[in-house]
Amino acid sequence: MGLELRRRKYLGAFESGVSVAGCALMLGCAGNDSRPPKPPFPPPRPTLSASATALAATTTPAQRFDYPKTRVVDVVDTLHGERVADPYRWLEDGASPEVQAWAKAENAFTRAWLDELPERAALARRFHELYDIERVWAPVKRGNRYFWNQKEVGREKEVVFWRQGKNGDKKVLLDPNTWSTDGSVSLGRYRVSFDGKLVAYLVRKNNSDEAVLEIIEVASGKKKNEVIEGAKYADPAWNPAGTGFYYTRIPPVGGGVTVAERPGYAELRFHEVGDDPAHDALVREATHDPKTFQAVDLSRDGRFLVATVQHGWVSSDVYFQDLVKRPGVWQTIVEGENAVFDITGHDGALFAVTNYRAPHFRVLRIDPEHADAIANWKELIPERQDTVIDRAEFMGKRIAVITLRDAVQGIELYELDGKLAYEVKLPEPGTVSMFTGSEGEDEAFYRTESFSKPPAIYELSVKSGKSALRYQTQVPVDASRYVTEQLFATSKDGTRVPYFLLRDKDKPLDGTAPALLYGYGGFDIALTPTFSTTAFPWLERGGVFAIANLRGGNEYGEAWHRAGMRHEKQHVFDDFIAVAESLVARGATRSDRLVIRGESNGGLLVGAALTQRPDLFRVALCGVPLLDMVRYELFGSGKTWIEEYGSATNAEDFRALYAYSPYHHVKAGVAYPSVLLLSADDDDRVDPMHARKFAAMLQARSSGGPVLLRIQEHAGHGGADKIQALVDERADSYAFALSQVAH
Repeated sequence: MGLELRRRKYLGAFESGVSVAGCALMLGCAGNDSRPPKPPFPPPRPTLSASATALAATTTPAQRFDYPKTRVVDVVDTLHGERVADPYRWLEDGASPEVQAWAKAENAFTRAWLDELPERAALARRFHELYDIERVWAPVKRGNRYFWNQKEVGREKEVVFWRQGKNGDKKVLLDPNTWSTDGSVSLGRYRVSFDGKLVAYLVRKNNSDEAVLEIIEVASGKKKNEVIEGAKYADPAWNPAGTGFYYTRIPPVGGGVTVAERPGYAELRFHEVGDDPAHDALVREATHDPKTFQAVDLSRDGRFLVATVQHGWVSSDVYFQDLVKRPGVWQTIVEGENAVFDITGHDGALFAVTNYRAPHFRVLRIDPEHADAIANWKELIPERQDTVIDRAEFMGKRIAVITLRDAVQGIELYELDGKLAYEVKLPEPGTVSMFTGSEGEDEAFYRTESFSKPPAIYELSVKSGKSALRYQTQVPVDASRYVTEQLFATSKDGTRVPYFLLRDKDKPLDGTAPALLYGYGGFDIALTPTFSTTAFPWLERGGVFAIANLRGGNEYGEAWHRAGMRHEKQHVFDDFIAVAESLVARGATRSDRLVIRGESNGGLLVGAALTQRPDLFRVALCGVPLLDMVRYELFGSGKTWIEEYGSATNAEDFRALYAYSPYHHVKAGVAYPSVLLLSADDDDRVDPMHARKFAAMLQARSSGGPVLLRIQEHAGHGGADKIQALVDERADSYAFALSQVAH
């Protein structure tokens, strides 16, 4: 796997919600020609006369919009002395026939509404033009074979291709387009053995996190007759010989293992290719702490086996085996420190990227004979105050470092002694969306993009530092019409918060443009400039597009992250509100033309923003969200986020959570923005109960715009990985938003 020292991705993370324009959230509906009858409802943005206003005052929101009927229950919990009402507790049980019938009625109501929107068809055509294009990812070389992902025109899903050498014929290895008739089976991550002969890959039903591991022979294209269950968190680490790999396995629910406690049962195992997976050797036992993730890595030479126990996104414990000198003996590298350590082995030593006493991160070298004392570690690349080390990887005989400065990424190459060799000159400030190479090869590849430049793949000579363009994505859009500005807002406590603004360079900022503001703000994730095809249909309709770099992310290192988590989470919402107010003050838009969007943790952001400042926004697009923060840890992967949010079982945490929990702050009679909640029926990361309960609460209490709940079928947290599903979701979202901000 190489030296992937910074932010190794665990499948329990909010991986799908981090795209700068929310593009990773591929929510959409399967095309269904059997449309339900259109229910009665007023025009999308009704203008009420005096008499109509009087009538509205005597009717409930549900009566005005004729929402499906929703039962209310008298449930009140007393938590730490506080009475907490939960009138829609019954909507938590997704397996209940009553809940399923309610969800079906809600989805039918929403579908009928969205299908009648005047711009939907045109938006769907435009999004299809933008998404159904050729997309290529940087190749990975293993042995003398190259492997890469490519989305071809006319195909719903990306395909994994390979070729023998640089000039060999292009061959299909994994094509998930053929795995199911309805497109509901998806490809997860995959790892190629170092000799390029075998590939271990994840297969996901409904694009959910739950997965099985399978193995395929590259040359013959034949699958091995061995399927590894419980691969939800698996990230296979091949041994040098390609005869087997280490991985994380998690047992199924049942037999005392509950959904909420299940992450704590993850254990490390080794699979020998050809053996029955049921007999895979146990390498490290489970932690039995559901707040943790457990992952495994193996150095390229097969000497150092590294196990990491990640406590949320704030700290990690790391252990290793020297398989040459002391096989089978786990030694502690670091334990109990309030810092993140990403560690791997290379050339007889261990290397770490850490924020230990360095909020912007640094790179250290560790002598394996004296690994358990941080004081003995040697600093190779020191922390810098103006730059964050985002991640690092061995390439050739150097260390490639991806840097982050004011939310813009760069590439630096260092010698193994920590001396800077050179900085790669990128086409323009943006994002390094992929960087691949090998410890023993001079050849490397990187994929870079910006707001104005579509993704391009470059080949890099690690030794000379010379880059050559190898592939340029072609997108049917004239990006030259638009300009990008990096601006700053001042948050409630005086903090300077950056944001990007995309707009037509010839259009004045006179407050008339509809604005779409996107944010995330959490889990140590930075939003960096990417070429967002999602933005252009909005810009083409005279809008402006903004991306907020909020606390909780990694834009300015660990201090920025911690300033937006746990008891400090309100800072994230204050930052987002400050950016919205800045857009209005600059004349970029007006509050009655301002649309906010976020997914996953960003869905929580949207829910909190609209309940705290309903006057500031016209429309809220809220995707796969967390919204009941009092009970979130009881569902899905909730316990793995306790380190980020806190737990309602703790009195201080509860007070912080309850203070902003969107579900608990919907007040009767308040004119909340028009809301489109985007959910997925098979989301096993953020339970759909959040969207159901929040929709019911808003529909019953809001005197503002419509509240719609859109539920995508056969889809997980990242939606269905099909182009048509993404097109449908984007067309629905934009058509709804534009209908609500129309004059």
